Formats: sequence, C-alpha cells, structure tokens
Amino acid sequence: MIKKKHVLTQTEWEAQMALKILAYTRDALFVDFRYMGRVFQILTPQADDRLTTLAVDGELLRYSSEQLIRVFRQNDHYLNRLYFHSILHCLFQHLWIGGNRERDLWNTACDIAVEYVIDHTDRSSVKRILGWIREKTYNELEELGGGICAAVVYRWLKMKSEAELNSLKQEFFADDHRYWPKEEKTGAVPSLTRKKWQQAARQISMEQKRQGDDRAEGQQLFGQQIRAGAHQRSYGDFLRKFAIYREEQKIDPDEFDLGFYTYGLALYGNLGLVEPVESREVHKIQDFVIVVDTSYSTNGDLVRKFVQETFDILTGQDSFFRKARILLLQCDEKVQKEDVINSRRDLEYFFENFRIYGGGGTDFRPAFVRVGELLKEGFFEHLCGLLYFTDGKGVYPGEKPPYPTAFLYLNDFEEEKVPAWAMRMQIDEESIQLS
Repeated sequence: MIKKKHVLTQTEWEAQMALKILAYTRDALFVDFRYMGRVFQILTPQADDRLTTLAVDGELLRYSSEQLIRVFRQNDHYLNRLYFHSILHCLFQHLWIGGNRERDLWNTACDIAVEYVIDHTDRSSVKRILGWIREKTYNELEELGGGICAAVVYRWLKMKSEAELNSLKQEFFADDHRYWPKEEKTGAVPSLTRKKWQQAARQISMEQKRQGDDRAEGQQLFGQQIRAGAHQRSYGDFLRKFAIYREEQKIDPDEFDLGFYTYGLALYGNLGLVEPVESREVHKIQDFVIVVDTSYSTNGDLVRKFVQETFDILTGQDSFFRKARILLLQCDEKVQKEDVINSRRDLEYFFENFRIYGGGGTDFRPAFVRVGELLKEGFFEHLCGLLYFTDGKGVYPGEKPPYPTAFLYLNDFEEEKVPAWAMRMQIDEESIQLS
C-alpha cells in the first residue's frame, strides 16, 4: 500500500522556510566573517508571531516566520544586517551593561554603536551607502574622541532634543529589545548566558589576531566595542576581587563544634550538644590603596564621584575586617597628596576638605614607589591590592608589584600597553554613579 505524502499546511511551510532563511543568512555572513562561525550557532531560533523584527535575549533568536519570509523576498541584504546587528548586541554585552540607565535612551545608544561598527565594516554581505543622518551622527561622535561605544553614545544622546532623539531612533532602529534582561533581574554575578558571550568575544578577538584580520577600520572598531563591553561590569563585583579570606572572631550560626555534638550523643543517647563556632572565615577587605590620577586630563567632579563610590562600597556592611586602612594617593607625575582613612569619621572629614592636587602629566610609577616604601616601613598589616583610577595615558611600572593591581580607565585604552600582571576595567560616569 502506497503511503500518502503529507501535504504541508501554510503554517508548516512558513515555519520550515523561516529556518531555511536563517540558515541561508548565517551562511552569507560566514563567508565574510569566518572568525565568527561558532558565534552564529549560539542563538537558538524560536518563532514568535508577536514580533515585527528579530529579537534576542542571549539564548534565543526570536522571529516572526511571516515577517522573515516577506523581508527575505524584498531585501535579503537587509536581513543580513539585521541578523548581524542582533549578534553584535550580544557580543558587545549590551544586554547586560545598561545598569539603571534610562532604558529607551540606552536602547537607541546600543543601536547606534552597533550600526556604527557595521557601517564601517567593508564586507559585501552588510555594506550599504550611508545617508545624511548617519554621516552627521558619526562625525559628531568621532569629534568627541576617546572611542565610540554604547556608554559614550548614551551620554551624547542625553544632550539631544526630543525631536533629534526621535529622528535618531527612527534612523537606527533595527531589532526589538523587549527580551533584554531587566536590571532588577540581574545580579552581581554574571549569568551563565553572559559568560558564554564573554567567552565568545575573547575567542573572536584571538581569532582576528591569528588570521591577521584586525587591520581594517571596521575590524579595529569591532575589537574596540568588544573590549568596551568586556571591561564594563558591576564596579562592586570587580572590587571584590581584592577581598581575602581570613578568620575573624565572631559567632557563626551556620557552623558548630562537631566534637561537642558527638559527645552529647554519647552522653545522652539521642541528644547532641550544639556549640556555635566562635570564629568564621570571612571574605572582606583589609588594607587597600586607591590612587587617583590628577593629571590635567582628569575631571575633578568625576574623581570625586569615583572616590565616593569606592568608599561607599568598601565601607558597606561586612566589607571590612575589624581593623582596616585605606590609603588614598593623588598623583600626576609625582605623588601630590596622601590621605589615610581608618574610620567613618576620617571619611567624612576627607570629603569636607576634598580638593584635587596636581594637574601635570601622568606617570604611574611614583605611586608604586611610594607604596613600596610604606610596605618596607610596615605601614600595612595586609595589603590586599591597589586600584588606579586614570585616563590610561601614562608610564607603567616595569616590574610586577607584590600585591594585586587594577587600573580603571575612563575611556577606551590601549590594551596592548597594559602590563600582563594588571587587571583592567573600562568605566564611564554612569557606571560609577549606578554601580
């Protein structure tokens, strides 16, 4: 008996065609971006008829089958750009680094940052002629200097009128951001999804260098955006890298003396004696050095915000051992000012009399020399690390110091000049205020 062939319904046919179109689009992009082959496989396609464009959440690539087929018939080249646009949002970490920024404005900033990279990428699968609004927008952003990323674009957008914002939103709108993680649902610890994209971004950077494909302007911008996303995270989470484990005399309600408990069972048969352990291992900050670059290029108001934010984190609940010391150095080409904070009262006095000392060039070495002198003098009980807030344009020490060191950069920085032993994080004004 001959089996009757199943005839697809229109809905089934559209579902199959949509998946074929997505595969075709990935193949077209892969021809021009071979170092991104694995990245195109991360997102799992899922139909969503509520959408009028693509949407991602880091795990799923959502689409409307009917809309996908219609766009493909009319302009498959646009679909290449749209797919690539959504992928870049994930690679640049846009879904996770918005913080408490105004969501609508942040969405537009991310779209502009992604389109800027695509429009400067000389690849046939995504290339297009720029319109007047785009050329004008890119020229204004480039005049700001310091590299272009979503955070930079966000600050620029805040200066625009409502009419200008509406025009920019219409020009740069591409995908739907409704499934991006909400701020209230993101914690200090990066999600597994975000870690997956962070790893993908690192692999792409290494693959670009291996293939020698990082010389063109578009690829340089691509790498710059990846670094901007990779180095932006919760400032508090970053600061905890300097914490250490140490035993502190304090009752721990979660632990008890097992020997005492066993003795109770032997004595009474079915009754264990519970005695809380009077010490516990804690994860806190002890001695800490903060160096503020006070060269001519550093903004005084931003420095104050940084110092305030750092102290708020360090002096928060359960941040310190019972004995702790913070040394604050203001430094340009030499150490200009030293302040020691031992208590909340010291902190309040510091801010009451706060002002910037310096204004010359930038040299990181004097601060490290001074800390080395204090170490020899026995000033620190246990130095947990040094945090250097800077614009990145200075001379680095030639040798690795005997304590953890991190540089916090105000703008894009030359990563190849940063010593291998130093941690680094790119921050902006919003990340300081909102971390």
